[in-house]
Amino acid sequence: MPYLLAILSAVCYGAADFTGGIVTRRASAIPVVLISQASGLVLVALVLPLLPAASPRPADLWWGAGAGLAGGIGVALLYYALATGTMSVVAPTTAVAAVGIPVITSVALGERPGWIAVAGIALGIAAITLVSRQTQTAAQATRPSGLRPALLSGVAIGLFLLALAQTRPASGLWPLLMARLTSVSLFAVIAIAQRRSVRLPIRLFGLAVAGGAVDMLANTLYMFAAQIGPLSPVVTLCSLYPASTVLLARAVLGERLNAWQTAGVAAALVAVVLIVRGAG
Repeated sequence: MPYLLAILSAVCYGAADFTGGIVTRRASAIPVVLISQASGLVLVALVLPLLPAASPRPADLWWGAGAGLAGGIGVALLYYALATGTMSVVAPTTAVAAVGIPVITSVALGERPGWIAVAGIALGIAAITLVSRQTQTAAQATRPSGLRPALLSGVAIGLFLLALAQTRPASGLWPLLMARLTSVSLFAVIAIAQRRSVRLPIRLFGLAVAGGAVDMLANTLYMFAAQIGPLSPVVTLCSLYPASTVLLARAVLGERLNAWQTAGVAAALVAVVLIVRGAG
C-alpha cells in the first residue's frame, strides 16, 4: 500500500508541475505559486472537518510548519534557478538533491532496504536525472549554469519530504495544514515586499487553483505513504514525478521526448518494478 500511494503521489506531483508550468509560461511565477498554494490551503481546510477526528501532537504541527518553510524556500530557489540558469543543469540537480537528502538520512538512521530495492533506488535516482534533462539550445549554452541555487533548492525540497515523513498517522491532515499555512505566508510576504499583483486572467487563475489542489493531493498521498512505509523506497518512487510531467507534455502539448528523457522514462518503470519487488 505505501508504494502504491507513493506512485500515485508521483503522478499527481507531475500533473501539478505540468499545470504550473503552463500557467507560468503566461504569468509571473510568484502570483501563480501564491494562488496555487492558497488553493491547497483552502482545500485541506475544507476537508479536515469531514474526516475522522485526528490527534496531532505539537511535534507533528512543528514538523508540518518546518516542511512548509523548507518547501516554500525550495520552490522560490527553483524558480530563481530556472529563470537565471540552464534548465538542463537545474532540473536534474534539484531532483537528485531532493531525493538524496531523505534517502541518505533514512539509511543513516538505520533503514536497510534489500538489495533489489537498493538497485531500484539507484536506478530511480538515475531515471530522475535522465528524465529531467532538457535539450540545450545555443542560447542556453551561454547562460550561467544555476548549479548553486539548484542544489540549494534540492536540499530544501528534500528537507520538506523528510519533515513530512516525521509526522504520525494519528495527526491526520493537520501537518499539511500547517505546512501550507507557512508556505502561503512566506509567498504572501514575498509578493508584498516585491509589490507584485496577484491578479490573473480567469482561465489562468482556474489552472493555478487546479494545480494547487492536485499538488495538495500529491502531498497527502506522499505523507501517508511515508508514515506507513520505509522512507527511502517511498521517497524515490514519489520523486519519479518528472516522468509524469514529460509524459503529460508529450500527450497534451505534443512535445517530443529527447533520447535522455526516453531512457529516463524506461529506467523509471524498471525502478518501480525493482522497488516494489524488493519490498515483497
